[in-house]
Amino acid sequence: MSLEILAVDDSRTMRDMIRLALLPAGFNVHTADDGVHGIEVLEGIEPDAIITDINMPRMDGFGFIDAVRGQDKHRATPILVLTTEAAPELKARARDAGATGWIVKPFDPTKLIKALQMVAG
Repeated sequence: MSLEILAVDDSRTMRDMIRLALLPAGFNVHTADDGVHGIEVLEGIEPDAIITDINMPRMDGFGFIDAVRGQDKHRATPILVLTTEAAPELKARARDAGATGWIVKPFDPTKLIKALQMVAG
């Protein structure tokens, strides 16, 4: 069974790294380059899980999580925050917004795959 993943990050390199980590594990990866684009991409897919950065132009990760959680069909979709930020208050804010988990960059591909299988499997 192939899991559908939406990865939202303003860094093309990071989007490519996520895709390279997940494709061999059988994931189908959709990408968006910021929160606004992420909401647009969500219109056409039903992801099993979402990965989002926090620091992005136009709409940051917190705004994106709020927007996703505001949609009935994505209210329960797992959201993993993948960011360079490690501050406890930001983690708490992400949890309060509805994030499922938090992974600090640079990420370990194996751990990312395990985390996604755990929340979406």
